[in-house]
Amino acid sequence: MPKLHVGIDVSLKAHHIQFMDEAGQNLASFQISNDPQGADTLIHKVLEITETKHMDRVVVGMEATANLGWHLAHYLKQQLEDHAPHLDAQIHVLNARRVARFKKAYDHLPKNDRIDAWVIADHLRFGRLPQAMTDTIRYEALQRLTRTRFHVMQTMSRDKTFFLNQLFLKFSGLRQDNPFSDTFGATSLAVIQELEPEQIAAMPLEDLVALLVDKSRNKFDDPKQIAQELQKVARRSFRLDKVMQDPVNLSLSVTLSVIQHMDAEVKKLDRAIARLMKAIPNTLESVKGIGPVYAAGIIAEVGDIRRFKNHNALAKYAGLVWNQYQSGEYEADETSRMRTGNKYLRYPENQ
Repeated sequence: MPKLHVGIDVSLKAHHIQFMDEAGQNLASFQISNDPQGADTLIHKVLEITETKHMDRVVVGMEATANLGWHLAHYLKQQLEDHAPHLDAQIHVLNARRVARFKKAYDHLPKNDRIDAWVIADHLRFGRLPQAMTDTIRYEALQRLTRTRFHVMQTMSRDKTFFLNQLFLKFSGLRQDNPFSDTFGATSLAVIQELEPEQIAAMPLEDLVALLVDKSRNKFDDPKQIAQELQKVARRSFRLDKVMQDPVNLSLSVTLSVIQHMDAEVKKLDRAIARLMKAIPNTLESVKGIGPVYAAGIIAEVGDIRRFKNHNALAKYAGLVWNQYQSGEYEADETSRMRTGNKYLRYPENQ
């Protein structure tokens, strides 16, 4: 039986649709609004044309474009399963890079939404498609949390770098040789926020030791040694112009407040992730080096392991694939890893 290919170019307010048969003939081209009414219009037209053309299979494709097609993809899947069970309907979320490479074969094509939908439909016709959508909602729910965590951690990392750059202006020696193990620890931050380098340099050693004991809650094994090192870096620090002191201190204070707020939000996400993970049996955490955060991130991105044909398919999805360089009798022993695949599964290299 013939097959209907439905290419969808998604956007914020409207989607452009292209219907194409197996021979590449254009069957229809139209726009729908990006809302349930527009999705119902698309479903109605799919049912109408499959009945008219005696088709029993529908292949739908759209690019993964910033969640703009997420609602449509899930709505289509659910509605077609419920109201058109006679149709073998498959929905594919396509890699935009692969679609762009496919389009390069048509060097005469302009760039517009109608053409983009046509290219997607033609790409569907040639096959070699990713796994069709399955019931993945619980993995996608987990993914919302793990990807949000990823985003917050990336933002917090950038803000910490910004904070450290401002710290050099205020206290250059502390930025170069911090006697505290963690610049963002409670005692280190108390010193940064409450004292100027010249105050530390002039402070009696006993008073500085007492301050460190108080701020650290007496957790230092040798607070006197740390006090001496702190005074040493204070004495060899640049002195900041008084006109700059207040602006720099305010910049440090505001940036630190943002970092601390984000850190608190990460803890909220971790609790929510832990709750969702209880419903997903796994053994990942039994692997040395994989804790609850990494386990959740891997599961959220991989989803149902059965959607991969073999371990090679999973490795390719994760971007753990190395280029081959071979010509004639020569083949390189060492090649670079391909910079493709799911970036969230490459989380450590994005830190």
